[in-house]
Amino acid sequence: MVGRRPLEANIPGSNPGSATKMEMKKVPTLFLKAVILLITVGAIMGMIWFPRIEGRAANLDLISIYTDPFIIYIYVASIPFFVGLYQAFKLLNFIDANKAFSQGAVNTLKNMKFASLSLIAFIAVALFFIRFFAQGDDPAGPTALGICIAFVFGVIATAAGIFQKLLQNAVDIKSENELTV
Repeated sequence: MVGRRPLEANIPGSNPGSATKMEMKKVPTLFLKAVILLITVGAIMGMIWFPRIEGRAANLDLISIYTDPFIIYIYVASIPFFVGLYQAFKLLNFIDANKAFSQGAVNTLKNMKFASLSLIAFIAVALFFIRFFAQGDDPAGPTALGICIAFVFGVIATAAGIFQKLLQNAVDIKSENELTV
């Protein structure tokens, strides 16, 4: 077996492995992009569908449902969520373009961190409102759900912050090395 070439190397005019390696490098990011798109579509569908079946709005007409202050607050609070998803998609594009160690990628991580932190703030305000001003409903379920979701976004913000610092250090070292060469 020593000295034998792979089968692809026997095909005239082929460069063994060059195209397949590039395609294989893009498969994980393509999968993550598809996951981000599915999350986005699912969230939009949930935002359209959920207010129609929600307890307070089950018997209301469409205009009354979508002018409810709590529903409007949820729509406004979802803006950072979609901004964070867009920034994650943008970061995957940087990775595909071999620009993961660039200032653009660092800025994208910073934007993801701020989107997560703003979502935590929106959740905290909603929990405060539910806990102290909602009458007639048991606030334990929404409070527990809000705390769990805020924890998830806290983990995302922490990870984005750590990756932002690490990537910023790598970008700084890269720029120093480019200046010395």
